[in-house]
Amino acid sequence: MNLNLLEKTELRVQNVLMKDVNLSDIATSVAQVLELPPEKVLVIDVRQDHFCLDILEKKVSINQIIGKEKLLLARLGQITGLTISPETFIDSQGIMGLINCDAVESGQIVTRTQAMLTEIEKNVLARALVYATGFELEQAMIEDTNSPYLCKAMQENGYKTEFGGVIADSKGAISRKIMEAIDRGFGLIITTGGVGAEDKDFSVEALLAVDPAALTPYIVQFEQGTGRHVKDGVRIGIGKVGLATIVSLPGPHDEVVAATEVLKQYCRAGLVDQAGLATELARILRGKLQQKWRGHHGKKHH
Repeated sequence: MNLNLLEKTELRVQNVLMKDVNLSDIATSVAQVLELPPEKVLVIDVRQDHFCLDILEKKVSINQIIGKEKLLLARLGQITGLTISPETFIDSQGIMGLINCDAVESGQIVTRTQAMLTEIEKNVLARALVYATGFELEQAMIEDTNSPYLCKAMQENGYKTEFGGVIADSKGAISRKIMEAIDRGFGLIITTGGVGAEDKDFSVEALLAVDPAALTPYIVQFEQGTGRHVKDGVRIGIGKVGLATIVSLPGPHDEVVAATEVLKQYCRAGLVDQAGLATELARILRGKLQQKWRGHHGKKHH
């Protein structure tokens, strides 16, 4: 069970006596007790009767810290020149405060925290947010038919779904909105539009800015630089950040309808098979494009 330290990473060891103490020995002992790499613990301040350490990690396992005060003080007491007394204690804030729990409390807290995290995870995975992108929607030049369709479909598929609004054709704006959705605790984030090969298409690039390991299969490829194609093809995107799955879909409504059937199979308010979803979405959308091109060249609309 990993916990986010939320920037509260300091430990103060109060009421100690120090004489010619090697600070590296202190940091090493603390790192060993907290099961951290030695370079992840630094002594950042020394005063007359206490010293302060900084833990250079954003997340730790609850078992690394909970109820470790006595063990930590015992190890520190073995360091040459450092005197620990019955009045010595560890002062810390936030999650790091769990270090002061006793054995009985520790077991109860672990159980309660596990239950709480399971509930939070369940709630996050059941929340979906849909964004539209594009200046034509921003300026109300055309109707957004994708967002209501996706919201209704994912709602029926078990998600508590919200519409997040229309985002400008901007890599920065799209990536910021995705990060905002992740921070707000959405487990499924869908954008439509902006995956094409033109100079105004940035959805996949924005997704890669958020998740550099995102899967971005091509659904069609072009010779770069021909016509209005400044990129070498059209890609969709499926990213993963923490519990959140981020899906970047095309804008044409018939393609969104086809993609939604795949989303309904792979996304059921739970953990999503990222690779399976990417493969199946790409397969369906490639087939959709080939079908359209065999008949006529479709016109992009939302």
